[in-house]
Amino acid sequence: MSKPGPKPGRSAHSHHAGIYKADTVKDVAESLGITNLSEAVASALASDVEYRVHQVVEEASRFMRHARRTTLTSGDIDLALRTLNIEPIYGHTPHASTTFRRALPFPNTPSAGTVYFVEDEEIDFDKVLREEKIIIPKGVSWTAHWLAVEGVQPLVPENPPAVPREDAGPPSTVNGKSPQLGLAKPQQASTPQTQPNQLVKQVLSRELQLYYTRLTSSLLPPSTAPAETVKRTAALASLRADAGLQALLPYLVKWIGEGVVSALREEADSEQEGKTLEILLDVVSAILENSTLFIEPYHLLKRLGRVLTQHSTTYPSLSPRIMKTLLVALLAPPKPLGTREGAIRGLIGIGKEAVKKGILEGGGARIVGEEITASRGEGASGVVEAVMMALDTLQHWIPSREEDEKLIGQLRDLLGEFFASRVISRGDRGWAASLVASVRG
Repeated sequence: MSKPGPKPGRSAHSHHAGIYKADTVKDVAESLGITNLSEAVASALASDVEYRVHQVVEEASRFMRHARRTTLTSGDIDLALRTLNIEPIYGHTPHASTTFRRALPFPNTPSAGTVYFVEDEEIDFDKVLREEKIIIPKGVSWTAHWLAVEGVQPLVPENPPAVPREDAGPPSTVNGKSPQLGLAKPQQASTPQTQPNQLVKQVLSRELQLYYTRLTSSLLPPSTAPAETVKRTAALASLRADAGLQALLPYLVKWIGEGVVSALREEADSEQEGKTLEILLDVVSAILENSTLFIEPYHLLKRLGRVLTQHSTTYPSLSPRIMKTLLVALLAPPKPLGTREGAIRGLIGIGKEAVKKGILEGGGARIVGEEITASRGEGASGVVEAVMMALDTLQHWIPSREEDEKLIGQLRDLLGEFFASRVISRGDRGWAASLVASVRG
C-alpha cells in the first residue's frame, strides 16, 4: 500500500531530514482526528520517534549478539521493549505462526457459530520408517576407575591414551645427549594381544621447556668467553632464587646425572671434563640453596650410609653395587682428583669394610698419592683430607709392640710414600699399627 501524498496546503518539504519524516507524523495525527498539528511539533515528534526506534534496535541488537546470531528477530525486539519498560507488540512471534482451519458448520447446532481449530501436521508413517533412526544417547552417570597404579596408567577406556611424541624434549644436549621432557614414546608390544602399560609422566609447559633450553645452553658446554661467563652467572643466580621450578627439578637432576656420566668417560678430555664437572657442581649447589625447591627426594649423597642401613636387608645387592661403582671411580685410571675424592667420601659413608677394600687392599691411597705427587699437589687439599678422614675411620688401639722401621716399611708398601709420611707425621703409632693389622685380618 503506497503512502498518500501530502494534503493541499501542506509544505512538500519537511524540515526534519531523518529517517522518520514529519509528514508521517502528520498523517498519523490526521488519522487520529488531529488536523491542526504544526510543522515544528511534527518535526519534534519525528525526531523523538526516530530516537526511540534507534534505542529499541540497539537494545535488541544486544540480545542478538548475546545469542550468537547475526539476524535480528522479532523476539529480540520484544525483549528490548520489555527491558525498556515499554509494552510489547502483540501478534508477532519469532516462531512459525499457528495455522487455524475453519470447521464445517454443525447442522444440529446452528447457534454454535463459526469454530476454528489448529490444524495438526499429517505424518507419513512410510516416510518416518524409511528415515534413519536417531539413537538416544546414554544418560549421564559416573563410575570409579584407577587413574594410575604405582605410577603406571592402566589402559582402560576411561583414561586418555598416551599420545606418542617424536621429540618431547628440548634441543639442548649434554655432551651429545639430550634428556627428554614430557611423554616418552610408547614401547612396541611383543604380541597384538598384550599392550605395555604407559608410564604417567608430567608434560612441562611451553614456558618451562623454553626456560630449560635457555638454562642448559647457558651452562654447558663450558666456555671462558666473557659473554658466556655472564650468561652462566645469570643462569646460576636464577637457579638459586627463582620460585616455580619444582616441576623442572627431576629433569635437572637427570641432566646433571647424565652430564657427570658423560664427563667421566675414559675417552673424554681431562681439562674439558674438569670444567664440566665444576659447572655441574655449581648447579647442584645453586639448587640446594634454593629454599623454594623440595630437594629431599633427590638429595641422597649425604645420607648414603643411612640409605644402606635402612634398605640393605630388603635389597641385598644395593651395597655391593654402590661399592663397586665407587671402587671403579677410585682405582680406574685416569680419573681427576675430584672424582677420587667423591669416591673416597662415598666409601666412608658405606663403612669401614668399604674403606679397607678401597683405600688399603685395593691400593687406592697409593694411587691417589702418586697422582698428587705427579701433579705437585695442585688442587689436592680436598682429596688429601678425604683420604685422611677415611684412614681415621679405621683407627683403633692395638697394644702390640713392633719395631718402628718394620712398621714404616709396611705402611709405605700399603699406602705409598705420600700418605705413609702423613700417617707417620701424626705420631700415633697405635693407629699406624692398626692400619697394617686391619689388612692382615
